[in-house]
Amino acid sequence: MERETTVKPGSPNADPEALRVGYRSFAGSRTRVLEAGPREQQATRVVLLHGYCDSADTWRPALVELAAAGTSILAVDLPGFGEADPLRPGAMLPQLDAFVDAVLDEQRSYGKIIVAGNSLGGTMSLRAAQSARLPVAGVVSIAAPGFVDSWLVRAIGRYPLPLRLAASLDPRGRWAVLVGSVAEYVVPRLLYADHGVAAAEQVQRFTSLFPDYRSATTRLEQARQLVEELAEAYQGLDRIRVPLLVVACGRDRLVTPASGERLHALVPHSRLLLRSEWGHCPQLDDPSGLAEMLTYFAAGVTRTPKRDGDAGGGEPITIPNAAAG
Repeated sequence: MERETTVKPGSPNADPEALRVGYRSFAGSRTRVLEAGPREQQATRVVLLHGYCDSADTWRPALVELAAAGTSILAVDLPGFGEADPLRPGAMLPQLDAFVDAVLDEQRSYGKIIVAGNSLGGTMSLRAAQSARLPVAGVVSIAAPGFVDSWLVRAIGRYPLPLRLAASLDPRGRWAVLVGSVAEYVVPRLLYADHGVAAAEQVQRFTSLFPDYRSATTRLEQARQLVEELAEAYQGLDRIRVPLLVVACGRDRLVTPASGERLHALVPHSRLLLRSEWGHCPQLDDPSGLAEMLTYFAAGVTRTPKRDGDAGGGEPITIPNAAAG
C-alpha cells in the first residue's frame, strides 16, 4: 500500500494517514483504491462507486469528512476510468458487475457493507443490491441514470450528434485546444449545481480525459453504448431487500429529479431524499452534506434489526436538513 497525506478541510494539523492510497486487483482488473477511517473491523464499511468518466478522486473531500466521523470507507477506480485497467471489448455493465462483486466479496470481513454510488456508480450499487449472495446491508443511489434522464443523455443514446461533430473535426491541429476550451466550459455546468464554485483541480481531472481526437471519440462512443445498456440495466429491482436511499438532486442537468422519483416508486420500501440545492455530483457540491447523509444512513442500517419479512424499511432513517419521503 502507498500512503498519501491529505489535509482535512480547515485543519492544518491533519492526520497524515487520513487517506490511504494503494493498488489491488478485482476480477482480473488492477485498480487504485482510496481508504480512510479506522483500519480495524467496524459496525459498517462504506464502499463508494464513482460515475462515468470520473474516478475515486471525486470522493476525496467526502472521504476525509467521513473518516473524521469515525466511518470506515473504501473508494475504487472502476475499470476503464482513473488508474484502473481498461474495459475489454463488449458489454460494459457485466464487466463492471463482476468487478464490483469482487470488491464487495473482499470487504466481507469489515462488517455490514453500505454501497453508495453516484451516476453510473448509483447504477452499479443498485445492481449489486439485487444479489442475495453479496454482503450488502444498505444502498445509497445518487442520481442513477436510465429512469427519466435529461434531453442531453437521451440525445447521446438516440442520436449521437457529438460523435458526428467529432468526426468532422481535424484529428490534429487545433483539436486539443478546441476540446479543452469546450470541456472547461461545459464540465462545471453539467456536474455542479453552481459552476461558479467549481474546483479547478476537479475540472482539470475531467478535461484531462480528452487529450486528443482518439480519446474523445472513444469516450463519446462508450457513452453512447452505456446509454443503450441502461435500457435493460434495472430488470431485477424487485429483488432488492436491503434498505435503499434514493437521492435526487434538484439542480442536476444530466439526471432529472423525476428519475429518482421513478426509482423510488419501483422499489416501494425505499426512501427518497430530494436535495434541491445539489447538482449531478453532490460530492463536489457539498462534501460535508454528503458525508453527513451517508453517516446517518449507515447508522440507521446498523441499529435497525433485521426482521422476518422486513424488506429493509425498519425504523425511519432521520437525515437532517433534507426533505425525505
